Amino acid sequence: MWKRPDFAALVLTHGRADRVLTVPALRKHGYSGRIVIVCDNEDKTLAEYRSRFPEVVVFDKAAVAAQVDEGDNFTDRRAILYARNAAFQVARDLGLRYFIELDDDYRRFMHRRAADGLTYLDAPIRDLDAVWTAMLEYFESCPRLHSVAMAQTGDYMGGEQGTGWLRPGRKAMNSFICDVQRPFEFFGRVNEDVNTYTNGGARGLLFLTTKHVALQQQVSQSRAGGMTELYLASGTYVKSFYSVMYQPSSVRIFMFPGPNPRLHHEVEWRDTVPVILEERWKKGTRSAQHGNGSNETRAR
Repeated sequence: MWKRPDFAALVLTHGRADRVLTVPALRKHGYSGRIVIVCDNEDKTLAEYRSRFPEVVVFDKAAVAAQVDEGDNFTDRRAILYARNAAFQVARDLGLRYFIELDDDYRRFMHRRAADGLTYLDAPIRDLDAVWTAMLEYFESCPRLHSVAMAQTGDYMGGEQGTGWLRPGRKAMNSFICDVQRPFEFFGRVNEDVNTYTNGGARGLLFLTTKHVALQQQVSQSRAGGMTELYLASGTYVKSFYSVMYQPSSVRIFMFPGPNPRLHHEVEWRDTVPVILEERWKKGTRSAQHGNGSNETRAR
């Protein structure tokens, strides 16, 4: 059983009261704690949400929009940006210290481990209480962390030679574990998560994804409601270019490979976040003064 009354799962949703896949998935995979549905006051299906879920919190979207950096001068507010930023105040109002922000379209939660240099083996998480307790305890033990997240299935592309092996990543998407005493702001109407972990990371904010546990979403842009209409209207180039605007020195647009290639963002991490040198390169150490025959200065 869940033993942390200072924590809740906040499911951010809009216009899909009958298709909130995340809630049954959470219960199926062993989370027994508090679940709060977070909607905005412009959602025309609020009555249906309230009839289906025991705890629904509504925030004022216009009020939040007046306080956040949207990255443009458009008037379309069909974006999760507002709910992401409102979640901190929602959690405070609920008397919470910690929370996890979740989208509404998760189907599975899984453990992942390396099978060989190219593939992964996964098994369904059966005790999400234990997994999130461990993640929360780790988050508490690292006061410099702003958020820690579960991986997405796309984080494993390329195997050991790619960017997604089982090493932790300097990013956070979808499943943000947060602390109301370590607030940060999401920005950019779309691609708000990438905008935040790249530009925020360049400013010294620390985000982390653990690759040993992952979530699986519904196929992108396949369901009505939520962000789907906005993505379809603007296209992936516009979506990805928000991150280029916020972090032009290290984010670019490239053609994402696959059966149906599409434009996507690409992050050059060496130029994005601060580099931590090995202790042996500290001034005054023997290695720094005399060298050891190696020019290795890896970023960790």
